[in-house]
Amino acid sequence: MFELVDEWGPEKVVTVSHPRSGMQGVLVIDNTSRGPGKGGTRMSPDLTVEEVARLARVMTWKWAAVDLYQGGAKAGIRFDPTSPRKEEALRAFARMLRNEVPAEYVFGLDMGLDETDAAILCDELGDRGAATGTPAALGGVAYDALGITGHGVAEAVDAAAAHTDLDDRRVVIQGFGAVGHATARRLVELGYTVVAVSTATGAVHDPDGLDVEELLALRAEHGDALVDHAGGQRLDAGQELHLDAGVLVPAARQGVIDAGNADGIRARLVVEGANLPTDAAAQQALADRGVTVVPDFIANAGGIIAAAFGMRDRYSPFGVDTTQIVPTVTERMRTNTTTVLQAAAESGTIPHAAAGQLARDRVREAMRLRGQLPC
Repeated sequence: MFELVDEWGPEKVVTVSHPRSGMQGVLVIDNTSRGPGKGGTRMSPDLTVEEVARLARVMTWKWAAVDLYQGGAKAGIRFDPTSPRKEEALRAFARMLRNEVPAEYVFGLDMGLDETDAAILCDELGDRGAATGTPAALGGVAYDALGITGHGVAEAVDAAAAHTDLDDRRVVIQGFGAVGHATARRLVELGYTVVAVSTATGAVHDPDGLDVEELLALRAEHGDALVDHAGGQRLDAGQELHLDAGVLVPAARQGVIDAGNADGIRARLVVEGANLPTDAAAQQALADRGVTVVPDFIANAGGIIAAAFGMRDRYSPFGVDTTQIVPTVTERMRTNTTTVLQAAAESGTIPHAAAGQLARDRVREAMRLRGQLPC
């Protein structure tokens, strides 16, 4: 694991296993110079330590980029989230990390986990503050009900479109899960036309615009199979990336746009709703063609802004005041997006580089003040 270590971190990597359930898990605390470790907890059957470490580093930059005082961390459970033994795996994972949680890390929601899972993690440790994202009935923030990450992605789209004078308001959204569906809903409110969406099952396209309210209803009824019931042309998953539209929002999994398919992207603005959906080669190839890419740790930071409220108030007897969350996310997302795009233009770099430099400068200053830099 030493190959994961560089000048920024990680500070701690903890691996755990539970032979009875078959659960394997990892916690990566990347950099806590600006505050205690915070990041989502994911579950997937093919999860790797390297994947979690990469995502922990993204959290370091994301917290710094939005200028909130938390450190980068991430946790992952290598287990099938559809298994009937999921709760057993969750409880085992929590027990094995009781030395680190919540003193050094607080569980959050990511792929494969929901609000009920967050409640189980808290229950296992007997600590209400062991996780954020618990149900509203337990004083937490109902992320899915608020659709806060997707709301923030949509605000980033609108801010970037204004900054780049983009007048094509047609949008393709890859992924129609927690982030993608909320992004679509907010973009329609902002006057955009969603012409295609996709799920793991496939994609659906209508150049004149899809009925997003219908899609939302179909999602509630059919899940990923909504594309089999929606109006429009049915496409294979992945084809939506190359459709003609002004905006592309990859809001599914990481690594979907690379050097091999970047040249086929026809959108003029790519706003990263998922974590790590593009690689460095794709980012440069898109920039060379004049395509603006808003980085993931800027575009999808709405969720961590909401998580900051949850962190602040997780022990409060009054619960989390959600009335402040949406206005704060709206303001910060629009400001941060514009700031990064301006910095990229002024420095002659791509937005990922500009955003990364901004975050690194903030983290390095915190490390300097704490006396953590090499002599």
